[in-house]
Amino acid sequence: MAVVKHSPNPPLFSLRFPSHSARFVFLPLRKPPYWFFHTLKAGYTSTITPSHSITTPVPEHDHIELLNERIRKEHRKPGDDNTGSTMGQEEADMYMRMVKEQQQRGLQKLRGEEQKQLGGFGYRVDPYELQPGDYVVHRKAGIGKFVGIKQMATGEGPSGATEYLFIEYADGMAKLPVKQAGRLLYRYNLPNETKKPRTLNKLSDPAAWEKRRTKGKIAVQKMVVNLMELYLHRLKLKRPPYPKAPEMEQFCAYFPYEPTPDQKQAFIDVEKDLTERTTPMDRLICGDVGFGKTEVALRAIFCVVSAGKQAMVLAPTIVLARQHFEVIKERFSDYPHIKVGALSRYQANQEKLEYFRMIKNGELDIIVGTHVLLGNRIPYDKLGLLVVDEEQRFGVKQKEKIASLKTSVDVLTLSATPIPRTLYLALTGFRDASLISTPPPERVPVKTTVSLYSKNRVVAAIRHELDRGGQVYYVLPRIKGLEEARASIKVFFPDVPIACAHGQQGSKELEETMRKFVQGEIKILVCTNIVESGLDISNANTIIIQDVQYFGMSQLYQLRGRVGRSEKEGFAYLFYNDITTLKAQTYDKLAAIEQHGELGSGFHLAQKDMGIRGFGNVFGEQQTGDIGNVGTDLFFEMLFESLSKVDENRILSVPYRNVQLDIDVTPHLPSDYINFLENPVELMNEAERAAEKNIWSLIEFTETLRRQYGKEPYSMELILKKLYVRRMAADLGITNIFKVKNTVYMATNMSKKAFKLMRDSIGSDVQRNCLSFDGSHIKGNLLLDLRSEQVLNWIFQCVSELYAALPAFVKYQD
Repeated sequence: MAVVKHSPNPPLFSLRFPSHSARFVFLPLRKPPYWFFHTLKAGYTSTITPSHSITTPVPEHDHIELLNERIRKEHRKPGDDNTGSTMGQEEADMYMRMVKEQQQRGLQKLRGEEQKQLGGFGYRVDPYELQPGDYVVHRKAGIGKFVGIKQMATGEGPSGATEYLFIEYADGMAKLPVKQAGRLLYRYNLPNETKKPRTLNKLSDPAAWEKRRTKGKIAVQKMVVNLMELYLHRLKLKRPPYPKAPEMEQFCAYFPYEPTPDQKQAFIDVEKDLTERTTPMDRLICGDVGFGKTEVALRAIFCVVSAGKQAMVLAPTIVLARQHFEVIKERFSDYPHIKVGALSRYQANQEKLEYFRMIKNGELDIIVGTHVLLGNRIPYDKLGLLVVDEEQRFGVKQKEKIASLKTSVDVLTLSATPIPRTLYLALTGFRDASLISTPPPERVPVKTTVSLYSKNRVVAAIRHELDRGGQVYYVLPRIKGLEEARASIKVFFPDVPIACAHGQQGSKELEETMRKFVQGEIKILVCTNIVESGLDISNANTIIIQDVQYFGMSQLYQLRGRVGRSEKEGFAYLFYNDITTLKAQTYDKLAAIEQHGELGSGFHLAQKDMGIRGFGNVFGEQQTGDIGNVGTDLFFEMLFESLSKVDENRILSVPYRNVQLDIDVTPHLPSDYINFLENPVELMNEAERAAEKNIWSLIEFTETLRRQYGKEPYSMELILKKLYVRRMAADLGITNIFKVKNTVYMATNMSKKAFKLMRDSIGSDVQRNCLSFDGSHIKGNLLLDLRSEQVLNWIFQCVSELYAALPAFVKYQD
């Protein structure tokens, strides 16, 4: 390619006044007059057709506004999630090594030796486990429907026959050897709890499947970068290690049980996090119900409080919060200088205000409560530790608040069945985790029965428990049916004390009911899933759950964990109304619950839950469509592949002032528009400063300009587009944009792999196919020799498409 000399950036704009004007006066108008909206409301741009021909400027979509909306939707603003600014190259290299090492440690720790033998994490399906009609994903051919396995004579091998697997596609049947299928097939699941895809792929159109797979790959890469940036930000936060509490040994001695081996390791893990690390702790304690997670939290609380910091214990329900409060108050009773308080929405306003004052002044050391603790009214004085129990039961807003706290304090999350996102982070090493899977010596597994509802079975189960002097939970999914169920049970057990409990009861009434049940005065508790967490009643060892199809797997597992917490055998009866109405997803869920009845199975159930429920709750609903392109299992495997190559997709951004846009476009603003602006020269300087700062400042400037003066004329739109192009180019690592004949060149430092991922993410075939890469330049081939303004519009669209893929890359600076 011939060397071309390039001029510096041409002037951004020029002010052209009418020839008869001897003098120009700035008019400080505050509101645009009617004629301004009338003539400039639509704006005018050049339309580029697929053949790159240019039509006469006509009113069309506002490309700048569309770009702003896209950036706002797909990009994270600096400061959102506290991710900080772009890293330097040396820092990026160091942290990416740490991420990869952490991910490998997480896989080895939580998946065990099995994964070392398999050579990685895989979600490929065993062909012999498939049922006719199951939807599958072939990595190269796409989504199809499994028909069956048939042995066919081939004359090869000892038997002279080979097993083939048959898959139905939209335009025909495919067959492949079973041995090969095991390497390329995945089960098709979706986040919206359905297994049916929108359409089957065609064997005759592999390009369509490749496009769907590319979309999934881009979505995967964006997730990886997002998670990594959050993790790296946490690693960059610093706090001094907590001193080892001199009274810790005495505090631990008060624990009345012999810790299990897993508990001991969890104690060590948390102690190291707090006393040896200089970065805040974010550890997941994953243990079955009754396996001693609370004790791990109590020791962490003691360490932090002994150093003069406050600890918050957050629970999803009043029942669980109350039990935590009682346990903590009892455990810290020998330390009168440590003050413990409890907050809930049912407390009187005056009582709450008093607690707020004590928290602000540092008079409360340990605060226990529900989501009310997350309110903005509570001014924490020196919060050091956040303990979150059963995070999956909090709402979206509460989870966002918890996430914001995690960036500034040490966090310990307790859960028997973590939400899929939590589990995923633990599995991939972006979050530390301790797994308590060893049951206490006296515990025995809960016997679980899943069956069609039968009144006789219900009565028999209740009678069996009462005859051995125990108590019964009777759980329904809705408040509406509680009284009816209570009356029905009363018919068969007229002399047995029965009570109802649910979240809409008054605080005192609920607490009194729970107190009587704990003390054995109430024998049968008819309730909602309010008892899902927190109750530890050794005498209640039978739980009956009606309409089980309306409960999630995590809920069912927690509910089952309410019984069998002593040496007595526990019984869990899960009843559904009609098996023919059960969704396949629900059927799998119930089968998983019944299958994993052994002690310590919560972690394995959570993995099963991920396969059943998909990724809808893992990364948010925004990615649901991308997951639907390939199915959950292939999507998950692509995620792990991307994690192992996290350092390959990176972008080195350049300073805005280093970007040259050598396109001869110097728009002339109309005199009417100049006359309308308060201070046009200062306004243009402000625009340049906004573009130099970052894309978000430029978006804010553009929107402010339009709010104050309405939609800009076409010449001003070109000025804004020049600013946007240079700003986006800087972020993409593009240093120079120029045109030679019918080719636009963009000098860049990006790698060939980075360019390919960006180009593949472009939705338009026309735009994607006209781009190529020669190792140092991105080249865009134009079919016609366009005018300068038309070239600028084309560049704006092209760079906008490349910029849309930027969240999929690790961004750093020299």
